[in-house]
Amino acid sequence: MSLTSADIARIANLARLELKPLESERMLTQINGFFDLVEKMRAVDTSGLQPLAHPVATLQDIALRLREDRVSEPNQREANQRSAPAVEHGLFLVPKVIE
Repeated sequence: MSLTSADIARIANLARLELKPLESERMLTQINGFFDLVEKMRAVDTSGLQPLAHPVATLQDIALRLREDRVSEPNQREANQRSAPAVEHGLFLVPKVIE
């Protein structure tokens, strides 16, 4: 997949960016370079390989140090919501911003 100058212009317009022609050409080269890299990665046969939980696992056996999943703080929802201008059913109410 490769983009054209028109694609870059459309993306810039959607992002509300004003690109000069030199910037547009540079972006086109960089983005197409990224897509080339993705295509090379997709071409590698990874069937039969197990995903890694951590990149260091390729070098040494590691054990993930996970903490015990337990409540460590008391529920202070009511105290935290006292200063809120509007609360309903334990939730903060905010003004509508999208019509």
